Amino acid sequence: MVRAVLPEDSTREISELIDDLISLFFESLPRRDQRNWARVYLNGLVRTTGKKTIRNIAGTGASSVEQSLQQFISKSPWDWTPVRRSLAQHLERTAQRPLAWVVQPMVIEKAGDRSVGVGRQFVPQLGRTANCQQASGIWLASSEAGFPVEWTLTLPAPWTSELLRRRAGIPDTARSLTPAQDAVHAVQRMAATWQLQRRPVVMEVSNTDLPQTIDAFALQDIPFVLKVDGSLPVSFGGTGRHKPGPYTAPARELIDSLRSQRRVVEWTRHGRTEGAVTLLTSAAILATPGEERPAPAPPAPLLLMGAWTETSLLPSEFWITNIGDRPLAQLFLLAKLTDRVALDFAETCEPVGIRDFEGRSFRGWHHHATLASVAHAARLLGTGGRTPDPVPRSAPARYQGPGAPRPPAVLPPRPLIPGQSARRAYIR
Repeated sequence: MVRAVLPEDSTREISELIDDLISLFFESLPRRDQRNWARVYLNGLVRTTGKKTIRNIAGTGASSVEQSLQQFISKSPWDWTPVRRSLAQHLERTAQRPLAWVVQPMVIEKAGDRSVGVGRQFVPQLGRTANCQQASGIWLASSEAGFPVEWTLTLPAPWTSELLRRRAGIPDTARSLTPAQDAVHAVQRMAATWQLQRRPVVMEVSNTDLPQTIDAFALQDIPFVLKVDGSLPVSFGGTGRHKPGPYTAPARELIDSLRSQRRVVEWTRHGRTEGAVTLLTSAAILATPGEERPAPAPPAPLLLMGAWTETSLLPSEFWITNIGDRPLAQLFLLAKLTDRVALDFAETCEPVGIRDFEGRSFRGWHHHATLASVAHAARLLGTGGRTPDPVPRSAPARYQGPGAPRPPAVLPPRPLIPGQSARRAYIR
C-alpha cells in the first residue's frame, strides 16, 4: 500500500493544528505529561513514513520514548470516549455540516493469534475466511469530507472467556456480537449521550441483522438508510380495503417489477469529475421478516429503494429507509455517502495508520483508534482535503494559553462542480 507523504510545510501546519486540537479534545486527560505524549503520538501518525507502529513513531534508538508511548497507549487508563465525543462535537460546529452518520466496516488481517479480537472468521467484505480483527468506524460525513469519530472492535466468542478477557484487559461489559450489532449499539450511545444533532445512519446490514437493526433505530427515533441484499424477503401490499395480501417476495423481484416507474438521477461520483446516471424506483413495504420471527412493525412506514446502473439490466443495489419525506434522488445521495467515506478512509485514515496498531490490549487498540481519528481530522482540516492546497492560506494560530482568542479550525470550502447543488440542502 502506498503511503502519502505530505510536504514539509503541510506537516508543519498540521503540527501547529495538533497543538490546538490537544487543548480542545484532551482536556479529560488529567495530567500534562499524558497530553504531551498524545501530541508526540499524533505528530508521529502524521509525519512518520511507513507503518505507524510505536517503535517507528519513537524513532531509532529512542528506547525511553518508545517505553513512554507504550505506557501511554497500551496501559494508561485514560478514557477515550470523552475525546471522541469532543472531536464529534467540534466537527459538528466547524467542519462542513455533516449529512449522515456513516458506518464503515474495517478488516485488519493478522498473522498471529495474540492481537485482541483476532480470529479466523468469514468476512463479507473480503468474500472469504481470514485471520483478522473486525471493526467498525462511525463517521460524520458530508459530500465534501468524512471524519471517523467512534470505533467498535468486534470480539469473537473465545475472547469473552475469562482467560482472554484478563489477558487483553477486555471489560466485563464487552460482549460477543456481530460487527453490525456493535455498530448499532455505538450509534445508540452516540444518539443518547453525545449531544449531537440527530442525523440519518447509513450502513450496510445483512439479512439476519436487519430486523434487530430496524427495531433498535426505531426505538430511539433514529432515521436510517440501510443497504440490503437483493435476496432479502420483504412484505408489501394488503394495506388498502381492496388490496389483497400482504405478499412476500425478494427485494430484487419487487423492485424489478416496478422498472416502468424508474426515474433518472444524474450525479457526480465522490472523488471524480465525470457524471454518472442511475435509475431509481421504490416501493412501500410493511416489514422485513427475520429467520426466526417477523420484525415488529416500526412506527414509521418503510421504503425499499432500488437502483440500476447505466449498463445493468437488473437492479443491483437496494436500500431500506424510514425517511419518507424526501425525494428518491436525495435518499440515493445519502446512501452514496458510503463512497465518500471509503475514499477518505483510503486517502487519509489509512495513511495515518488506523490499521497499524500492533499491541495486544483492548485499551491500547481503542487509544490508537482515537488518536488516529484525531490525526485524520488534523490532516483534512490542515490541508483542506486529499492534496495540499496550492493557494497560500494563513496557518492556524497557535494556542497562546487560557483566555487567548483562538479561531476555530475549519474545512475550507470546496468549489462546487458545475451543475451540482450544495448537498446540505438534501436533508434537514
